[in-house]
Amino acid sequence: MEMVDVTDATFEEEVLRRSSEVPVVVDLWAPWCGPCKTLGPIIERVVEATGGAVALAKVNVDENPSISGSFQVQSIPAVFALKDGKVVDAFIGALPEASVAEFVAKLTPAPSEADLLVAEGVESSTEAPLRQALELQPDHPGAIGALAAQLIKQGDSEGAIALLGRIPETPDTRLLLAEARLASQRVDVEGIAVEELLDGLLDRVRGDDEARQEFLDLLETLGPDDPRTSEYRKALAARLF
Repeated sequence: MEMVDVTDATFEEEVLRRSSEVPVVVDLWAPWCGPCKTLGPIIERVVEATGGAVALAKVNVDENPSISGSFQVQSIPAVFALKDGKVVDAFIGALPEASVAEFVAKLTPAPSEADLLVAEGVESSTEAPLRQALELQPDHPGAIGALAAQLIKQGDSEGAIALLGRIPETPDTRLLLAEARLASQRVDVEGIAVEELLDGLLDRVRGDDEARQEFLDLLETLGPDDPRTSEYRKALAARLF
């Protein structure tokens, strides 16, 4: 996640929990706010330039009053930076891009040796730098995620699952775990009619833990924005409850 639209319902997951992994910049805005329209694209460019070192959460205050209330916002645009669930910096109003870049830069420490090795491993798609990074920092999330993805492609699903167990679950690791479990069962997500497989699993989910897990893993690979995910989650709930 580099940028996501956050609601009152998703704030805890997408901002508070996410901020324990990377700093999260929260941009509170509204469609009628002129300065917000100026500031929004600037923040998006600056955060995107961090390459994932900082995440951006956009909050429409008109639609999400609980979030704006929790920040005690009285005027917008209002921007807050969170780390480990706590506000560490903030500003009000539209700032020039140089000032926004300075604000974001303070959230990102200089990359460690492990960080540099991870960047090398991701760019070259090679294992060695990632494993070197894990020797320096055994719980480095970036190294674990990148190496797990490589192991899945190589057919070592069990190795990927064991590796992902070193770090707390996140949306990214949930997807990797789902891909690893499906690969271990030789389910080729790219080459199947997903709806047919989901329909077949629905008849077994109530009394079959493995079928239920496979069903959930398939939904994870579809992603939250796929309309089939919501449709099949409702079908699953109807079968279970």
